[in-house]
Formats: sequence, C-alpha cells, structure tokens
Amino acid sequence: MKVVQRKVCLLGDFAVGKTSLVRRFVDNRFDDKYLSSIGVKVSRKTLNRSDHTLNLLIWDLVGGNEFSRREIGYLVGAAGALLVCDLTRLETVDAVAQYAHQLRTINPQAALVFIGNKVDLVDERVITDEQLLAVADTWKGSCLLTSAKTGEQVETAFMQLAHKVGEIFHDNAAT
Repeated sequence: MKVVQRKVCLLGDFAVGKTSLVRRFVDNRFDDKYLSSIGVKVSRKTLNRSDHTLNLLIWDLVGGNEFSRREIGYLVGAAGALLVCDLTRLETVDAVAQYAHQLRTINPQAALVFIGNKVDLVDERVITDEQLLAVADTWKGSCLLTSAKTGEQVETAFMQLAHKVGEIFHDNAAT
C-alpha cells in the first residue's frame, strides 16, 4: 500500500485555539491552560485509507504579530490549512483572510478549511455564521464551527482537510 505524506498548517491569531485543536485531534485531550506557541510545533497523524496511508504532518504555527517573514517560510510545501478564528473575538475573522492570502500566494492550490473555534462559548460569541462563510467563500474554502474543549466537529474539520489534500494525491496519480 502506498504511503502519502502531506503537510498541513494551522493558521490564525494568537489564542484562537490552534494548539488545542491539534491536541484534541492527535491525542484526544484538552488542556485549558493557555500555552502560546513559539515558532512552530509539528505533530503527525496517520490516517488509513482504502488505497493508501495518509500521514498528515500538522504544523501549528505562531499567530498574530509574531507571524513574520520567517513564519511565512513555514508555509512552503503546505498542501492545505485550517484557518482558525475565535468566535468570541471579531478581529480574528479578518485575520484568517490575511493568512489565507499568505498561503495562497505561496501555494495557489492549497486546500482551505475555515474554522470558527470556541462554539461552546455561546453567550460570548460575536462572529456570525454568515461572516465566517463570507470569508470562506471568498477563498473558495469550506467552513465549520468547532470546540477544542468539547471536541465538537474537531475530527470532522481535520478529516475534511485530509480529504481535500488527499484529492491532490489522486489528481497527481492520475496524470
């Protein structure tokens, strides 16, 4: 059976929940103690498919003002990304559009899945479904609402991205 490896990135401002989403997907755990990412942390998740094994290399990148030219270099080779906003902080939805632009400048074919995280914080939510969908539509990506804390839709988000970057494998294999 063929083994395919794909690099995917988690992009978004600081404290939107990128690291928590990775931890929930890879280790099925949640820690509410905030630890800011420094630079990049790479995790791996192996997914068995009917005709191949997909190794996802998940690059959790620092966000916010720390995202500099060096971090933009981390986007090279990325087949796709989860672009994460915090549903309780309006400015983070604008930021995901900037991250999408940066990634698509480097890789115009990158698969994009936009994530509205912290859907469990219902009373604090300020970003609407329509606002997130508008950004996703602009970049021809899909979108989902997740909660790293409860696990809601986290696996679905990663699996959707895995499916999209897996299609790249099938498209390349056909040519």
